Amino acid sequence: MSVSPSARNTAALIGVCLASLMFGLEISSVPVILPTLETALPADFKDLQWIMNAYTIACTTVLMATGTFADRYGRKRVFTTATIAFGVTSLMCGLAQSASVLIVARFLQGLAGGAMFTCCVAIISHQYQDERERGRAFTTWAIISGIGLGFGPIIGSTIAAVSSWHWVFLIHVPLTILTLIPACIGIVESRDPHARRLDGWGIVTLTIAVFGLTYVITQGADLGRTSAIGLAAISLASFVAFVLVERNTAQPMFDFSVFRIRKFSGAIIGCIGMNFCYWPFMIYLPIYFEGGLGLDSKAVGFLLLAYTIPFLILPPFSDYLLRRHGARIVIPLGMAVMGAGFIAMRLGSGIEQANWLTVLPGALLAGIGLGLTNTSVTNTTTGAVPSNRAGMASGIDISARLISLAINIAVMGLILLEAIQWSLPDTLSAALDGQQLRALASAIATGNLGSLPQTYPALSVQDPSGAAVHAALVKGFGWVMLYGGIGAWILAAISFLIFGFEKATAKSNLACVADAAE
Repeated sequence: MSVSPSARNTAALIGVCLASLMFGLEISSVPVILPTLETALPADFKDLQWIMNAYTIACTTVLMATGTFADRYGRKRVFTTATIAFGVTSLMCGLAQSASVLIVARFLQGLAGGAMFTCCVAIISHQYQDERERGRAFTTWAIISGIGLGFGPIIGSTIAAVSSWHWVFLIHVPLTILTLIPACIGIVESRDPHARRLDGWGIVTLTIAVFGLTYVITQGADLGRTSAIGLAAISLASFVAFVLVERNTAQPMFDFSVFRIRKFSGAIIGCIGMNFCYWPFMIYLPIYFEGGLGLDSKAVGFLLLAYTIPFLILPPFSDYLLRRHGARIVIPLGMAVMGAGFIAMRLGSGIEQANWLTVLPGALLAGIGLGLTNTSVTNTTTGAVPSNRAGMASGIDISARLISLAINIAVMGLILLEAIQWSLPDTLSAALDGQQLRALASAIATGNLGSLPQTYPALSVQDPSGAAVHAALVKGFGWVMLYGGIGAWILAAISFLIFGFEKATAKSNLACVADAAE
């Protein structure tokens, strides 16, 4: 039985949309269950960080390599293989009985998910040859991807409430099967006869740099000063080596010459800004809602929905502003609004008798800022370079997002731990040695405050009501919110300065695009 080209295209689009939905769900649904994992596995605060960051770092590792493999060995083949691997690794995550096993499974899941997601753009581009149909296909794909990210928190909390945390991962097993059926029917195999060589040294050096820096930030206090400095030096050397490799290879995965284009560089700062504050804080926000505000998991899911809903409904308005006022205004404005949202959350969390209503306005404002920034950034990075380099520009865009996300998950965790430790009463600090105090801060950071007196008997004497511990948690999150807000404002200013004034930028961009095209 033959299948019409239109039906094949529809089936292919359904397949890649379901794959993108799964990819987004694994980013936004898992944070909701982190407080549950803390007691269920059990897992300490650093384990919770790595459960999220293992996925992110793995996606970064495989991102650029996937495009080369797909071009050489077939996009359908690589997509299908990656999707099957995503289902298998999701099963491994759901069956994990310890934090260490889950972290390893999440890393493998990230490798599969990153490869699967990267293939989606190439498949849609090849499948839809008509420009208008391709545009509609990409719009549909973006909406479904956004649903995965935007509704992930409520989906994750609902699954955990109805069944167990295991099914937040296991749900992807049947979804994988549903994805493969239309994908196998509809996707037309395609290759690039002029596929470039795999940039192995670039991949290795960038991975070492990102992983090493993240590890130092997360584990630095336990490594000792000498080991931490040594690992930081290795990370820095790896990054320098990465830059040298990319500048001296014939087919680099990162072509640094495009950064001379003001519009491209200004938009990349927007990529970093979103993942400097908004997305990494989503990892910690459920902990604050449960431990700081005393909400249950279902209420947390609904409140996180308020944090993410603006991301789904604002892209049309963002696109209108982009066409009317340009990226120079919209991208810095979006980051500035995000920063204002974080400052508003900081103020709302710091008042006496703080509750979800005092934090909600800031959460909505941060989501509005993301909605203004995200679409504008994507359109600008790919539109600022020649069309034959749009794929490379898209790769840098996604890499900037994932790398800054991985690093800021670690940085926010470090700020939270240090701020909690500083905020504990002197009487309690005097009753514990340095190692015990840091372990207590780490335990408080998980948000599970009820079990602390059993592990730390000094709390029963020094803080019988638990008020001091709760206050330390709230103050710690206040510092994280402040970091996100000020960081977003600084990056908004940097982006605005890079874009420069419109007339000067226009001439500069024309010259740089011509250089980049050569």
